Amino acid sequence: MKNIIKPLRERQKISQRELAVMCDVSRQTINAIENNKYDPSLQLAFDIAEHLNSRIDEVFINERKDEN
Repeated sequence: MKNIIKPLRERQKISQRELAVMCDVSRQTINAIENNKYDPSLQLAFDIAEHLNSRIDEVFINERKDEN
């Protein structure tokens, strides 16, 4: 699942570590999600979107949706 976490995070001047603390995960988890190496749980996806003041469908792009 692709995402636009990094540009949203940088626009708000939030570091990976700060977002990780807000979401109660490690910085490495945020890094892996940003680099499309790990798909977050639904709860974590909602938490990330909330802390980035965005809707979940703005932050995460469903690649399968584009195939249909």
